[in-house]
Amino acid sequence: MVRFDKAPKKATNLSLNSKVLEMARELGMNVSETVDALLAKEVERRYWEGWQERNQDAIDDYNARIRREGIWGAQYRTFARGLGDGRQEDAGKKKAA
Repeated sequence: MVRFDKAPKKATNLSLNSKVLEMARELGMNVSETVDALLAKEVERRYWEGWQERNQDAIDDYNARIRREGIWGAQYRTFARGLGDGRQEDAGKKKAA
């Protein structure tokens, strides 16, 4: 999980559109907090996007195994029994029925 809380602040220089900055100040916005929050969201988004790309083969393999073998313990669960165990052959049986 990506965590940014409790990290110290660090001064930096930014070049921002002067009209946007002027309007933000007129609106009483805290530019530093706003940029920090938006940048944190974008960093987190890109982090998870990269994680997804790096792990796509493992995700695909896992999903293929579930389609092939089903979900372990599905026959013992007391909820969602009508959903089957995740195997594709179960989905085909439901459509045929």
